[in-house]
Amino acid sequence: MSALDFHCVSVRADRYAAGPTLVFRLRITHGGDEPVHALVLNCQLRVEPARRGYDRAETDGLVDLFGEPSRWGSTLQPLQFAQVPLMVPGFTGETETDLVVPCTYDMDVAAARYAAALHGGDVPLLMLFSGTAFTGAGGFRVQPVPWDREASFRLPVATWREMVEQHFPGCGWLRLPRDTMDALLAHRSREALPSWEATVRDLLARARATGPAAALTGTTGRTAP
Repeated sequence: MSALDFHCVSVRADRYAAGPTLVFRLRITHGGDEPVHALVLNCQLRVEPARRGYDRAETDGLVDLFGEPSRWGSTLQPLQFAQVPLMVPGFTGETETDLVVPCTYDMDVAAARYAAALHGGDVPLLMLFSGTAFTGAGGFRVQPVPWDREASFRLPVATWREMVEQHFPGCGWLRLPRDTMDALLAHRSREALPSWEATVRDLLARARATGPAAALTGTTGRTAP
């Protein structure tokens, strides 16, 4: 098929989305005068951490992802960021469309942990496109989108932080196993604590005062039988 090229021209945080969401603006160009009736795309986004440098604080924050910096020559591998479908309506020559990408602030997800460790600059992304093109004048031809279609883009860290702050202002996110949550809820109820923040602060204060064993068992000096 005629050349089909993709470029990402901008990104913004969607302030009206129900959850953290980025909206990438794509420019799609199709060579020749033949109309494109529709594109059905699969869009994969990957973080390419080797494409930027890191200061000392960022390096320390990324050790759990990539290991010691002395090993980064082999461990700084791409991270999956998202995979989303996209339906592009008909056009001739060139069009622009929004790629809506739901995101997560789950710190157990590698891409989110990577972005959270950065203090500035950008997140280097590679967008990979595949799918089906419906083209042809006076009829339809169904053709695959070549697998080598891709676009590089640098997502500003400030935009990522803006997205997170819209939904979790001044907060972090922590996922815990069910039995740990049950134990925290029991401690909160037993001590009549007004919030989860107060519950965690109470446990931290107990750990500082009497040691971690006492804090976990809810005692002041005795260990659980």
